Amino acid sequence: MDLNLIIFGILFLVLGYLIGVKKQTWLLSGFNEKRVKNKKKLAHLVGGTLVFLSILLIIGGIIGWLTPEYIMIFVVAVMLGLIFYVNIMLVE
Repeated sequence: MDLNLIIFGILFLVLGYLIGVKKQTWLLSGFNEKRVKNKKKLAHLVGGTLVFLSILLIIGGIIGWLTPEYIMIFVVAVMLGLIFYVNIMLVE
């Protein structure tokens, strides 16, 4: 059991809830409301991705089926993909 992954998973879960459900987009670094085409879609997409990654981190931390390095590489890759997608499709 890896406590660090579980802690990061809980943090991502809280952020995913605040951003995706409560639409607290001010938590996003560099968020400029004037440049975003669809604020609701942005909040839903980022929040959903964070919740997905949080579940992966928590399960990976409890079960320990992969090493934390592989899980974090996947998390970083997904986050980078999300950043590129948001900047290309949702920002003017």
